[in-house]
Amino acid sequence: MIHITYPAHDFRIKEEDGKEFIFDEFRRLWTRLTPEEWVRQNILQYLTTVKKYPASLIAIEKEISLGDIKKRFDILVYRTSKPWMVIECKEMNVPLSAATLRQALNYNIRLQTDYLVITNGTDTKGFYLGNAEAEEIESFPGY
Repeated sequence: MIHITYPAHDFRIKEEDGKEFIFDEFRRLWTRLTPEEWVRQNILQYLTTVKKYPASLIAIEKEISLGDIKKRFDILVYRTSKPWMVIECKEMNVPLSAATLRQALNYNIRLQTDYLVITNGTDTKGFYLGNAEAEEIESFPGY
């Protein structure tokens, strides 16, 4: 299990028509503040502020094709212009399960990353996939 201490951040939040929105600094747009989006925004701040991953090499909620099926990954970190780490976010009350891991692994069939991470903001599990067998990691790798 990966332990994360999230950095303090002054998120911009607004309410419109009874719904909350958060300003996504990475995509430069207002997006609906769902429980999953809250997890995604905090993970993004951790990656860029604490781990010093370059924001310019992080893709958020992009569509990929898995055969005839179109899916959207949550976060993809690039390194030397190649997909390096895929991160699947769930809302805090959703336990990390085999189904969550399977979802991220399905994305990785197309993405072929070295690292795969699943998180619900409270619990985070990561795996290094560069060997013949997946190895669980205890912290995010340095960039």
